[in-house]
Amino acid sequence: MIVLDGVAKTFRANDGSAVPALAKLSLSFRPGEFVALVGPSGCGKSTMLRLVAGLIPPTAGDISIEGSRVTEARSDTAMVFQAPTLLPWADVLTNVVFPLRIMGRYTPESEDKARELLALVGLAGFEKKSPRELSGGMQQRAAICRALLIEPRVLLMDEPFGALDALTREEMSLELLRIWSARPMTVLFVTHSISEAVLLADRVVVMSPRPGRIAEIIDVPLPRPRSFEQEGLHEFQDCAQRIRSLIFGNGGRRSGIA
Repeated sequence: MIVLDGVAKTFRANDGSAVPALAKLSLSFRPGEFVALVGPSGCGKSTMLRLVAGLIPPTAGDISIEGSRVTEARSDTAMVFQAPTLLPWADVLTNVVFPLRIMGRYTPESEDKARELLALVGLAGFEKKSPRELSGGMQQRAAICRALLIEPRVLLMDEPFGALDALTREEMSLELLRIWSARPMTVLFVTHSISEAVLLADRVVVMSPRPGRIAEIIDVPLPRPRSFEQEGLHEFQDCAQRIRSLIFGNGGRRSGIA
């Protein structure tokens, strides 16, 4: 579904110096697969998502989706950020259908589909509410609906639950799994939470410090559907500990990663 072939990215600082974000990466993601990306802050996880989304070009290498080279943003790829980035002057329904209007794909049925998605995530009855009338978790649900409405083949999620409180974050994790089960797509999910990565993903890509490289790709052998009760299983703990050892080396903890 997605192939990165020798992809590297270097940015230029204000003083003109080169800042390498990603070393040459070569990896692929299967159709319908849920993959989590973890690693130290600044290791290039978000940069990788933006490259796959076509928002920035690689310095070297190629990225392709279903055999087509990624050179710009694609209509079959959607992205969800840590902040919901909803339009403050528009109601929830208007926010959800807004990308279709921008893309010239709005039809009379678009609002019906948006209402179905809002009902899917528990926001039925909130269509005419403004973003400021919603909690943080509800705003993020609306942002996910906005991404899903374009019916993406690829969903890129950059720490989408990072700004939420712990209880809401857990609720949203299960909600995301339910949506993904109902509407299969390839998901790349950036997180600083190791337990969240293991709970959600089929595979976890562990990245090294900048410039980002692939330290290891770990298969998660947990059956689906997933639940938080699985956190007590040896398989869950073994995966989490392996990821920690790859990131920290000595098995310790570092601020910003759980």
